[in-house]
Amino acid sequence: MQHRYRPHVLATLSLGLPLIGSHLARMAIGVGDTVMIGWYGVEPLAALVIATSFFHILFFLGMGFGTGVMGIIAADVAAGRDTEVRRGTRMALWLGAGFALAVMPAMWFAEPILLGLGQSPVVAALAQDYLRIAGWGLGIVLGQLTLASYLAALERTQIVMWVTLAGLPLNLFLNWVLIFGNLGAPELGVRGAAIASVTVQVVQLAALAGYAAWLPLARQYKLFQRFWRPDWQAMGQVARIGWPIGLTMVAEGGLFVASNIMMGWIGTAQLAAHGIALQITSITFMAHLGLSNAATVRVGQAKGRGDRAWMRDAALTVCWMSLVFSVLFIILYLVAAEDLVRLYLDPTDPQAPQIVALGAMLLMYAALFQLTDAFQVVALGFLRGVQDTQVPMWIAGFSYWGIGMPVAWALAFPLGLGPAGLWLGLCAGLTVAAVLLMRRFWAGHARGDWTRAQAPV
Repeated sequence: MQHRYRPHVLATLSLGLPLIGSHLARMAIGVGDTVMIGWYGVEPLAALVIATSFFHILFFLGMGFGTGVMGIIAADVAAGRDTEVRRGTRMALWLGAGFALAVMPAMWFAEPILLGLGQSPVVAALAQDYLRIAGWGLGIVLGQLTLASYLAALERTQIVMWVTLAGLPLNLFLNWVLIFGNLGAPELGVRGAAIASVTVQVVQLAALAGYAAWLPLARQYKLFQRFWRPDWQAMGQVARIGWPIGLTMVAEGGLFVASNIMMGWIGTAQLAAHGIALQITSITFMAHLGLSNAATVRVGQAKGRGDRAWMRDAALTVCWMSLVFSVLFIILYLVAAEDLVRLYLDPTDPQAPQIVALGAMLLMYAALFQLTDAFQVVALGFLRGVQDTQVPMWIAGFSYWGIGMPVAWALAFPLGLGPAGLWLGLCAGLTVAAVLLMRRFWAGHARGDWTRAQAPV
């Protein structure tokens, strides 16, 4: 048994750990922007928070093409379909660029949208200034995502991590220069943060594209050969798999945005504690997200080889690894909840003790749904590996909005449980999603006895 699963563990760690590192580095870049703009001013900070939320909703909607193509590429690489590898990746890049251009007007004219959503005129204007620059980076970021999926399918995730990590000090330096007007540069505030972000994104995209073109293993795929030529069949395949992923991401992200709004109805201190607890859980969630990405590649490889037994072993390995991470994070929450929340607060703030107590309580509920949150994202990774995205989209939408949000509202307000009720609702939605998505994979795609292919792990 040990010999059967040990190669899967090693291969999954080799894929997953760099992906976890790249996700954490990406989060750190966002945190750096927030902290440095916070030093610059309160209204610019509010504008940045609103603008990045606006940007990320559109990013979630468009990221399905770059994420969905990962399973396609992994299957094609395993099956030796070199031409299909190039076709799918190239059209995912096309779709990401086309989507970014299509939604650019929404960012260019964001001010009236934000005013309609109740933002102050100053914040709305500053947010539009940011988005008019940062919007040009959307297609670049979606291109990075596609190339990261391509390299992950080739089991070259380390380069993705190093490129992302290299962007962190560069972004901080450019922020220091452009936000505050250092080294003789003009003082640009939020526009400086946007310029810094787009500059780093261009550098990162160039690095990933250069590596993808240079990599000896990948030269047989001739990725950028006749890049300008459309391939409508491949584009249709990537679009059919990708758009449900984008909608699934928006549904999940929207669930947490709605929870922010409802927590704000309860009180300011409660919203602050909620935001801190979500930030902490988002950091630990990156471990499961990285394993989910690795699962997509591993399951996609099994699909390409036609080896369902290998698929089951690979998927079961990811489940056990995610379970181990979940247990470690649950212990962390139970032992150090108050200490983690205190890291985000000024101890001299008179509201700090109340926020620490509320945040620590919410982390207890985070411990409750740690496992189901992990398993729902891992199950999505499995299903993307077998290119099954439309039904999971409906399952996720039902779980998050048909179960999670109504339960959260009912427990928090009519039943009077307040913040605890909101987090119990989140737990309910994520649990239903985990059960239904796992059932779809294990009772459907992983059943049966395909002939085991004699392929390397």
